[in-house]
Amino acid sequence: MRTRSERMADVIARLERESNVWVATASPAGVPHLIPLSLAWDGTCVLVATPTDSPTVRNAASSGSAKVALDSADEVVLIDGEVEVIDFGAANRSAIDAYVERVGWNPAEQGGDWSLLSIAPKTVRAWNGVAEMQGRTIMKDGAWLE
Repeated sequence: MRTRSERMADVIARLERESNVWVATASPAGVPHLIPLSLAWDGTCVLVATPTDSPTVRNAASSGSAKVALDSADEVVLIDGEVEVIDFGAANRSAIDAYVERVGWNPAEQGGDWSLLSIAPKTVRAWNGVAEMQGRTIMKDGAWLE
């Protein structure tokens, strides 16, 4: 069984390496919305881009929160985060550059209006199988647990 420190290192490595993430949001009426999006990790936040008129942007702007899951049921990583919705063209240049470099395409070149969602993790859970269910919370209130 991995220690919290090992789990934290594994989660960060996956955020730096993986290409996609599942993002879940909910409408004000509580209707869930789940979508895979290209992932960039800037060291503190998960960055994803999606059309501004999408349910993901509407829901995130309304609630200020999202759930994020990396794509594996064997090596589970679940993130609850606070979302900042930013017009892609008005986003911080370093955030745009980091996103474009990481995902290999620029939403600004796709036409239409795009938003960058910056998802700051508040709770992170990670486990590999039943043996690691205990101690799966490795971040709470935005701070890594040691």
